[in-house]
Amino acid sequence: MPKISERAVEMPASPIRKLAPLAAAAKERGVHVYHLNIGQPDLPTPEAGLDVLRHIDRTVLEYSPSQGFKSYREKLTRYYEKYNIHLSADDIIVTAGGSEAVLFAFLSCLNPGDEIIVPEPAYANYMAFAISAGARIRTIATTIEEGFSLPKVEKFEELINERTRAILICNPNNPTGYLYTRREMNQIRDLVRKYDLYLFSDEVYREFIYTGSPYISACHLEGIENNVVLIDSVSKRYSECGIRIGALITKNAEVRQAVMKFCQARLSPPLIGQLVAEASLDEPEEYSREVYDEYVERRKCLIDGLNRIPGVYSPIPMGAFYTVAKLPVDDAEKFCAWCLTDFEYEGQTVMMAPAAGFYTTPGAGRDQVRIAYVLNKDDLTRALEVLRKALETYNALNAANDAPAR
Repeated sequence: MPKISERAVEMPASPIRKLAPLAAAAKERGVHVYHLNIGQPDLPTPEAGLDVLRHIDRTVLEYSPSQGFKSYREKLTRYYEKYNIHLSADDIIVTAGGSEAVLFAFLSCLNPGDEIIVPEPAYANYMAFAISAGARIRTIATTIEEGFSLPKVEKFEELINERTRAILICNPNNPTGYLYTRREMNQIRDLVRKYDLYLFSDEVYREFIYTGSPYISACHLEGIENNVVLIDSVSKRYSECGIRIGALITKNAEVRQAVMKFCQARLSPPLIGQLVAEASLDEPEEYSREVYDEYVERRKCLIDGLNRIPGVYSPIPMGAFYTVAKLPVDDAEKFCAWCLTDFEYEGQTVMMAPAAGFYTTPGAGRDQVRIAYVLNKDDLTRALEVLRKALETYNALNAANDAPAR
């Protein structure tokens, strides 16, 4: 039988979806699973977008332009103006989600063997996109004890060599919820300028910043305008994960021309998704305020609850709707799997994403999980009760198994 490709062998399984078969089996047994593993918002999609979806009057669902509808791109420029990001419609290429934007950025800017520096823990699919492009991710460690803040510039420079081509950040961060400070962003700017690197900046969570600290976009950094490739998506902003609409944004005309070749090869971004996304830009500001306020309350509910469980520690995330929490277990992946296969409390259990899958350093994150606070506060409160009981039961079983025979 023919073998699969080396690329396919190297491709990592998603830590977010890896345990999905176990969750499905638990549900078949009648167990209610609280999904804390995936960033799928449960808040309603904007009514303006849904209304367009309900009343599409086209008689033909045609290809859209490969770079996306101009009307949508023009409307997006006004959205970015609110964040002091000044763009023309030509700077924006519409993609099939933020994921395609990352992949096309890698394919357009990197050669096989080129290296990208990424702070870890990092969104796991970055590794998959790098493998697809033949590139290599070099990670720079951040720690839960220091709240996942960036290390000093010297740590970056230790990794830079003749193959280094880019730095990739996610701001606010998935999976940690960390928000980069102005000092950190300036540090990255100086490195990008000194070594003439690309800066890939995934900023899909800009709506969700919970501190008084300002949002510093890569597009705000002066002197590296042609080095920046910004990644965006409507998935989390409008609870529109399923329409698969993102954007790749850059002032670099040569990069845009290269990206367009890949866009033309895949023909066009989703037609219906663009119609919904464009209409969603008209949703009143009240929508965003209500969504934001809800996540503020959920964040408090989750972080307070986690840190009250004996042995659990989570720093306070400053953005997005995730946190990485340290658990009192020796292997979080085994614990997460056990929660789905062997545990239930009053007919309920929890599903989390083992954080080791967000690291590439062997052994890193072994006792950590990523938790998404995308459930309502009642469900979050109940999920925390179930998690507390699961940890008590799991550690009691392990203690009993480790006890010496008499």
